[in-house]
Amino acid sequence: MSDRCNVLLVMADQLAAPFLPIHGHPVVKAPHVERLAADGVVFTSAYTPSPLCAPARFAMLSGQRNSRIGGYDNASELPASVPTFAHHLRALGYRTTLCGKMHFIGPDQLHGFERRLTTDIYPADFGWTPNWEQPDSRFEWWFHNTDSVVNAGVAEATNQLDYDDEVGFLAVRELRDAARSTDERPWMLTVSFTHPHDPYVMRQRYWDRYAHDDIDLPRIGASDVDQDPHSRRLRHVSALDTVEVTDDIVRNARHAYYAAVTYVDDWLGLLLETLEMTGQADDTVVIFTADHGDQLGERGLWYKMAFFEHAARVPLVISAPGADRGVEVADHVSLLDILPTLVDLAGGDATSDLGHVVDGGSLVPQLHGDRDAGRTVRGEYLGEGAIAPILMIRRGRWKFVWSAPDGPQLFDLVSDPHERSNLAHQQAYAPVIADHRAEIDEHWDHERIRREVIASQRARRVVDRALRIGRHVPWHHVPIPDSANQYMRNHLDLNALELARRLPAATARRRAVGDRGRASP
Repeated sequence: MSDRCNVLLVMADQLAAPFLPIHGHPVVKAPHVERLAADGVVFTSAYTPSPLCAPARFAMLSGQRNSRIGGYDNASELPASVPTFAHHLRALGYRTTLCGKMHFIGPDQLHGFERRLTTDIYPADFGWTPNWEQPDSRFEWWFHNTDSVVNAGVAEATNQLDYDDEVGFLAVRELRDAARSTDERPWMLTVSFTHPHDPYVMRQRYWDRYAHDDIDLPRIGASDVDQDPHSRRLRHVSALDTVEVTDDIVRNARHAYYAAVTYVDDWLGLLLETLEMTGQADDTVVIFTADHGDQLGERGLWYKMAFFEHAARVPLVISAPGADRGVEVADHVSLLDILPTLVDLAGGDATSDLGHVVDGGSLVPQLHGDRDAGRTVRGEYLGEGAIAPILMIRRGRWKFVWSAPDGPQLFDLVSDPHERSNLAHQQAYAPVIADHRAEIDEHWDHERIRREVIASQRARRVVDRALRIGRHVPWHHVPIPDSANQYMRNHLDLNALELARRLPAATARRRAVGDRGRASP
């Protein structure tokens, strides 16, 4: 067996860091995340590269900003030529497996993963392509609206619960199979759940873990802050002004979201328990994170698509053999750092030429006590609700957000952690604004990016219209189980099979059988 560690990456969907007890939330229950945090390193200032599902995941997988790889929105294709951490780890000798959501668009539904255990929950075609040239239009059949908020509550089965139940079941089995496997390669398993993503619905037993009156309301209401241009567009994109969202509705939606966090936490607990039961815990790196967050009513906004803290800051916990335990790291980090971190953990060298640009940096030094207070995180939002690139810089105490049609936003997150006051138009902060604005121009050609996004949107709409005519050949992944070799088949030895499938392993022995077929003592 290789002396390199296995890797288990567990992802939640739309889980905002501020809604976890490890980041100080007083209500949400996530004991298994807390247990993992006590056994590892908690990054308290981790950000998504793009606050939208597919772009965030593409950036995390590739270690590259979305504008470099064309991963603009939830209907953009991650090119098959873009290396991912699955490619890198596979080249380093790992068997790489994906279980659950990754929102791949296009015919490549593996992107370096050797195996994929489930289909995706979302479509793999170009149907969800935004249109920056018609910013006032709404795509009612796939845009967010208030239904998820107004109809929040309890259900025993939903589309998302059906999906995540399957993801969790197959992930647990995969960990058991890894322990039973004769494959000598170390393994890397990505398990990606779709909760607590809206719609905000959860099973009664999870709902009942919370007293309804304990559910907190948003700290910042819509009337407590100025509505910047992008926030106003998001209200339109999500149809938030079409329904009066009362405090009772908000509390109901947050209750369901908190319950969904606990549901994901229970699956994390079962995965950790399975690692222990199979004897793999001491040889496995465990990473827990999310693609982006959820405003969940803060500032009167819902869902994501913005760089405010609840939408952009994500959990990141890493527990690795030999690394620090029970510590917090305040350095600003990003999902862009996952690829180089995994390369280092897998025995590669993330500082060498990996064959492509890497916009992140390895976090292995932080796992062993190093700190870099000057670390910079950069983000982009290029999806629906934008009309030009929205760019973010997070360094030190500052968060700077800029878009050509919207102007700048500057927040001091030390003195103003809830981002109440935009300092961008105060003369005292003019030098800070100038420095960040120069950095924008240094790292991005925002007008070129805008042209490329619009050209991509136009081209994808043409392709989508054409592929809906005549014979439909879908791109979604269709997992094919190996039923011919599953359970007992007559080309297999029953006794050998039963012993091989037991966990913990049974002592191989055969009782002697007497002349009459009775087992002798």
